[in-house]
Amino acid sequence: MKKSILLALGLLLTPLACAANDGFGGLSATGLQFQQNASVRMVSEDLFLSPSQVRVTYLFRNQGATETRGEIIFPLPPISLAGLVESGFALPEESLRRDNLVDFIARVDGKQIEVRSESIAVLEPPYDQPRKASAVYDAPGQDVTGLLRELGVPLSLNVDQVRAALASLPQTAKDQLKAKGLADFYEGEPPLPAWSIIVRYHWPQTFAPGRDVKIEHSYNPAPPGGIFVWPAGSNPLDPYQQQLVDTYCIDAGTRKALAKRLHRPNAGDLAGTGTAILLDYVLTTANTWHGPIGAFRLTIDKGKPDNVLSLCVEGIRKTGATTFVVEKQDFTPTRDLRLLIVSGLEP
Repeated sequence: MKKSILLALGLLLTPLACAANDGFGGLSATGLQFQQNASVRMVSEDLFLSPSQVRVTYLFRNQGATETRGEIIFPLPPISLAGLVESGFALPEESLRRDNLVDFIARVDGKQIEVRSESIAVLEPPYDQPRKASAVYDAPGQDVTGLLRELGVPLSLNVDQVRAALASLPQTAKDQLKAKGLADFYEGEPPLPAWSIIVRYHWPQTFAPGRDVKIEHSYNPAPPGGIFVWPAGSNPLDPYQQQLVDTYCIDAGTRKALAKRLHRPNAGDLAGTGTAILLDYVLTTANTWHGPIGAFRLTIDKGKPDNVLSLCVEGIRKTGATTFVVEKQDFTPTRDLRLLIVSGLEP
């Protein structure tokens, strides 16, 4: 049975009774994309990341002698329809059925603008654990939008609507979708779609020569997460925990903080157990603009003072009970941000 889990700031209320379904899907985050160009530079980027909101303020400057026009794109990563059927997701169903499912808002020079959205369908490649966070944007999979439109299947995240459409198809169409690995059909059960939907927000933008353009956007992220287990003291790590160490640069101090935060006397089998969210932000999309980021500022809010944060980044400093800041000059991102935020289990 599908488990419904809602994401709250810094705290995941995950029912432990569903141990067989102890995680839920979600979305990584990315910046604005622009076709590679030789004149528009990102003068500054001020990025705020938290489990409940992402806000970014950019300052762009056209350093060329002529006007530059293009489409600015903010893509969400693929959302698996099969995943929506088989497990929980960080967004509630009512959000998934809206056009603006993450409440994306954009402003140009202080004025909110109209943002268009479109959906495409892809057949994602097989799961590969070491795959980079940016891979879901750079190579999301085979585009199957045309075939689904030809068959009259909606490009929707409303799984019930999609399954009903699949069930009503003629047998020849069902056989075609099954042969291409796009759907499974079982006797007495609703069809199971196997593709994923990518939602892209976009708008046209003009950059006049020698002028600065301020672009801001914000949205509600939906990072994945679930049950988190960590050994006490110097007890050995299992392979998955070691992978977390490598991915999120969990050092000795953070290991101690995790053990302390998750320690619960007389907790029995739940000792060392908490919840975690995995918030990715794809920084390398900044490289579609001209040159390095002139001034880069990252602010992270981990949600609650006793949450534990870990990530791979140099120069991070604590600025408040829940906030951390990183600042860089002439910054060319070579890796993406991957944040681990761990909470203890509430009584």
